[in-house]
Amino acid sequence: MSTAPTAYPSNKIPQHPWKFFGAIATTLEPDLRKLCELVRKSRGRFLSTDGIPTPQLILAALRTCQGAANAIHPYLAQIPPRSPMTASTASNLLSLDLDPAASGTAKTTASANAPALVRDAIECVSTSAYAIVAHPPVFITPEVLDLYVTIQARLGRPETLPDVLELFASKPKPRVVDGAISYEPQNPKRADRAIQASTAEAALNCAIEARDLDAALGVIEACYTTEAFVRQKLLKKAFLPVSVFGAAPFAAYGLAATLSTFQNTIEPATATKYAFAGVMAYVGFTATIGMVAAITANDQMKRVTWAPGTPLHTRWLREEERVALDDVACAWGFKEKWRHGEEAGPEWDGLREYLGLKGMILDRVEFMEGMS
Repeated sequence: MSTAPTAYPSNKIPQHPWKFFGAIATTLEPDLRKLCELVRKSRGRFLSTDGIPTPQLILAALRTCQGAANAIHPYLAQIPPRSPMTASTASNLLSLDLDPAASGTAKTTASANAPALVRDAIECVSTSAYAIVAHPPVFITPEVLDLYVTIQARLGRPETLPDVLELFASKPKPRVVDGAISYEPQNPKRADRAIQASTAEAALNCAIEARDLDAALGVIEACYTTEAFVRQKLLKKAFLPVSVFGAAPFAAYGLAATLSTFQNTIEPATATKYAFAGVMAYVGFTATIGMVAAITANDQMKRVTWAPGTPLHTRWLREEERVALDDVACAWGFKEKWRHGEEAGPEWDGLREYLGLKGMILDRVEFMEGMS
């Protein structure tokens, strides 16, 4: 598989920028076309495989796409997309001392040829990876999903991530029955069908870096709002504390019975009752105050906060969702804190309305800097 050529040394860059981009295009053309041909052949061989592909075969096919994505990734920085206005202005300024016909040819090579090759290569690798994952006999494991997210992140293509994240939870599992492939429906509400935290964070970062608001919100919906995520969080973070709290009365009664033997003022049974009530009151009140303090803390909130009246258990269960939406708001809004609240536009207004429907507030006035 071809690898990306090293960057041009600064002393070898042509005097005129369009000549530099033209040289890159000449180098890119054979490499990227061979790369796309290799990816297409790998995809074709995989899709033509009979039966249910093994996890090793699925990962091998995706690693071919990953290698291609890694080879393409350096070109994203070397040939950044430019708006037509910027390209036209720069070309006009730099072509004052050149023949107009030569300038027009150079501009065509710089602005269309090389970027088009990169876009075609990105499209080829992205669609190939999606075709592999969406293939009906393919069962999406956490490793397969993580690798797919990595590929699309390297390519800067988050459009398919929400769809694939939903497929992870709901795609039927293939089975061989009497020599034929049958598909067993999966329960998307099971805890093991929840997206892993690292995978969800990588997918969201990919959408944010690509400035795709629809994909970012789709990733959040697929990762943090499902019943599978709620069940997994309850098992991982609530099961142990609830078990300890359930065992607390038995431990408290044993402690109270032991303490009653250290006095001779009242009967041991009465002393045990008093001691048990005192220990349980201390444990219950302290645990309640600590839980309320932890859930109502808002130091970690930046721009997205809970609406007044949101139940405490809802805040705890949906905190990851709020954090993700907070990251989106910070990425789409102004970086300067003193400019928060000045944003405008269709995307920003849509995000504000979306957060309102979710029971959250964007830029709550009393929490903004200098407004308290």
